[in-house]
Amino acid sequence: MSQVELEEIKQVYQEADQLFSTEEVDQAISRMAAAISARLGDQNPVVFCVMNGGLVITGQLLTRLDFPLEASYLHATRYRNTTSGHSLEWKVPPMSAFRGRPVLVVDDILDEGHTLVEIMEHCRHEGASEVYAAVLIDKRHDRKARPGLKADFTGLEIEDRYIFGYGMDYKGYWRNAPGIFAVKGL
Repeated sequence: MSQVELEEIKQVYQEADQLFSTEEVDQAISRMAAAISARLGDQNPVVFCVMNGGLVITGQLLTRLDFPLEASYLHATRYRNTTSGHSLEWKVPPMSAFRGRPVLVVDDILDEGHTLVEIMEHCRHEGASEVYAAVLIDKRHDRKARPGLKADFTGLEIEDRYIFGYGMDYKGYWRNAPGIFAVKGL
C-alpha cells in the first residue's frame, strides 16, 4: 500500500461519524448472548464464525455464552477488500462436523445478506438440524437478498451507510476501530 493510500485510510477514520460507542456495542453483544443462551443453551450447537468480519463479534460473544458448544470458523466472502460485493468465494468451508446438530452462524453485518443466505443454505444442505444467524449489525434498506430477511439474533440496527469497526472493514482496514463508524458521505 502506498503512503497516499495509507493516508486516505487514516483520513477516513478521522472524518468518520461514530454511530455506536464501545459501551453501546458491548451492551448489544450482552443482549445477544442472553437471547442465544436462552434459545440454544441446551442444544449442543456448533458456532461458526464467518471470517474475517465475524472475528471480533464471535470472540466477544463466545465468552458470554455459558453452555457447552463447539466453535469453528468458515471463510466465505463477496467483498475481497473492496467496498462492493461480487460472487461468493469460499476460502475455507466449514470444517467441523455438524450433521444432525444445530448451527449458529455469526457474522459482523447483515447488509444485503447474499453471503449469509448462501452459508446458511450450505449448512442446511449438509445436514444441520437447524441453522440460526447472529449478526452484530443489521443494515436497514430494501435491497435484502430475500424480502424480510432478518437474522435470528441481532445486536444493533443502522441506517444505510458504509460502516466499519468491530470486524467490519473499510478497504481491509479499521476492523479494529473502537466502535461502529460510518464513512463520511457514504
